This record gives sequence, structure tokens and C-alpha cells, in this order.
Amino acid sequence: MRRFDFNDPGFEADFRAFVEARRETPADVEATVRDVVAKVRAEGLQALLRFAREFDRIELDEAGLRVGPEEIAAGAAACASEVREAIAFAAARIRAYHERQRPADQWFKDADGVELGWRWTPLDAVGIYVPGGRAAYPSTVLMNAVPAAAAGVARIAMVTPPGRLQPAVLAAAQAAGVTEIWRVGGAQAIAALAFGAGPIKPVDKIVGPGNAFVTAAKRQVYGVVGIDALAGPSEIVVVADAANDPDWIAADLLSQAEHDPAAQSILIADDAGFADRVAAAVTAQVASLTTGEDAAASWRDHGAVVVAPLSEAARLVDLIAPEHAELAVADPDALCARIRHAGAIFLGRHTPEAVGDYVAGSNHVLPTSRAARFSSGLSLYDFLKRTSMVKCDEAAFARLGPHTVALAEAEGLPAHARSAALRLPG
Repeated sequence: MRRFDFNDPGFEADFRAFVEARRETPADVEATVRDVVAKVRAEGLQALLRFAREFDRIELDEAGLRVGPEEIAAGAAACASEVREAIAFAAARIRAYHERQRPADQWFKDADGVELGWRWTPLDAVGIYVPGGRAAYPSTVLMNAVPAAAAGVARIAMVTPPGRLQPAVLAAAQAAGVTEIWRVGGAQAIAALAFGAGPIKPVDKIVGPGNAFVTAAKRQVYGVVGIDALAGPSEIVVVADAANDPDWIAADLLSQAEHDPAAQSILIADDAGFADRVAAAVTAQVASLTTGEDAAASWRDHGAVVVAPLSEAARLVDLIAPEHAELAVADPDALCARIRHAGAIFLGRHTPEAVGDYVAGSNHVLPTSRAARFSSGLSLYDFLKRTSMVKCDEAAFARLGPHTVALAEAEGLPAHARSAALRLPG
């Protein structure tokens, strides 16, 4: 864990270097992924089954690739009742939040008599990648599938690595409106969603988190399909004053550190003594976590404590442009108003980031690695597309036509000019 003091010489340069440093240096996977993607595109189903043997050490046939409705129903029924209740509660809140984002179609006539407008239509098919491995993540299913269903996407195809599917994941898929589930993971799953492979038909957009191989595959198929983002390790910045309970703040920092050894947790505090108490609480709490090994590595290698005036907090948060910003201060609304770059902001001492991960309703798929400077979290808009509409009658075209000709000729495009000129009177 690094400690920074705002009053130290060189603070700005040192802290900026820390923030901008890469937190993950994956192996050179691009060539491997390129080969996997090319083989799935060329060979389809046979490549998927071969990679299941090679990478996942499992024998699958075409029939075993799909998770049937009976298996989904049985798995969902096996989910603990309190977890099913929480999934239903979260799904309803996520749906309500995202439905409020629905934009309106417009159609109007301007001063020149031209009719203009736009309309929004849902994508036809979306693929959702749900990781296996470290843990079962029903929240990943909800955050990606519920907005797609709310947008009106008719086909929502979920892929997840072969192996036992956790009941909570199947319950979430059922609650979220997933229409099909396939036992395929890694780069080959992304390629199958992009190009189709045997019974898996291609989709229009792929969303959901994954490891370095999944991220590389999403990068390589972008353009054939849309993608949500190229996500990096999770991150949180907590701005806290000395009126907080140090144990609360320590737990908030660890809530992201436990995701991954490459995750990053940063505390900005205006009281050095309080900052020390939080750091001590982090050390004490790590020992009791089942995820303690990852959390300890994250805090050791990428964590930071910054002692700085609260008047500087907004500027420091903007410099970090974090995935999550938590404002545990006396007047969080005023501080929030001054922050420009954050994926999501959690206001007040009783709004830990964890509620956003699960049940607040807002989306937890958020920009990482300072991408909050130029991008937003997943939303209803990711599953809609906007089409422009233009309609001219003869009188309206008479006003637009001469300017069209002039600009086309200025650009050296005679066919464009002729297309307009032929329609002008006289």
C-alpha cells in the first residue's frame, strides 16, 4: 500500500504516476486468441468441441453444449430461497431503473419545411459472457441481461465455461430473461457469438466481463459485432472524513480488493490519524476473509492512502477517474456536484458501493482504467440503436438543394451534386 501526503514535495507527479501505472500485465495472448477465433470462424462446432477438450478438459457433444430448460428450471429451484428472493428483488430494481432511461422517438417539421426525426429500436440478439472460475456471479447475469430484456432484445444468449452451473446463476438467468445458455467459455465463446458455431447463432453485440483471453477476443471481433467495453481490474476510491467508523471504510476498500489481486482501492482522507486507523482496520479484516489472499495482494500492490484536504478531493477523484467513487463525508451532494469523472458515485455514509453491485438498481458494469473520462456504464442505450429519418417535399427540397449542390461540388463529388441538381426546378 502506498501512502501519499498532499503537502509532500512532488505529490502531484508521484500520485499521477501511481494512478496511470498499468495494474495488469497479461501474457501475450493476442496470437493465441487470434488462432482460436480464426479456427472457430472456419470450423464452427468442431472447433468448440476440440477447445473444450483442450482448454477445459471436458468432453462435450452438440447436444451437451446447450443447457436445456429443464436443467435451468431444476437449477433455479435448487437455489436457496433467500438468494432467489434477493435475485427477484434486484432484478425488479434493475429493470425499473433501466426502463426509466428509455428515450423517446421524435418527428418534427423545421423552419424550411423538412420533416426530421429519429426512432429507437432494440438490437435483435445479444450475447452475454458470464465468467466461471473464481466465483459464481448471478449479479453479472442480472446487470447484463435485465437491461437487454428491458430494451426489447428478443434473443439473449448466455455463454459460460463448462462445468457445474451454480443454482444462483441459473436462477438469475431465469429471472433476467435469458433465452438460451451455452456451455462454452474463453475466446472460443466470444468467437462463437460473433460468427456462429453449430447450434449457436451469431449475435449483434457481446457484453459481459472476462479474463485477458476474453477481452482480447472481444477486441478482435469488434466491428463484426458490437461490444460493451474492454474492462480492466475493478477499482474504488473512498473519500472519507474522520467522522466515519474506520471499520466501515476498511470494509468498503476491501469490497473491491477481494475481486482480484490487480484490483485497486484508494482512500482519500483529510485526517492522517483517521487514515492510519483505516489502514490498520484493513490489515485486521483481511485475515478473516475467505478472499483474503487476493485482497491482501491487491491492497499491498495497488492500494493507496492519500491524506489531502477535502477541498482537493473532487480534483483527485477526477484525476483517478475511478470505476466507483464513494463519498463518506458530511455533505456528499456538494462534493458529488464537483466530480466529473467516475463510473458511479455513492453518496453518504450509508451507501457502500456493495449496494450498487447488487440491488440499488443502477448498473455495476462500469468503465475502468480511467475510461470514465470518456465513457459510461452499461445502460439501456447499449441495447438500442437510433435511426435518423428525413423527409422533404418539393418546396423543402428547393430550399436545401442548392446548398447541397454547392457543398458537393466543393468536395469534388459530381454525382452527389447531380443527384441534387436534377431535382431542382428549371
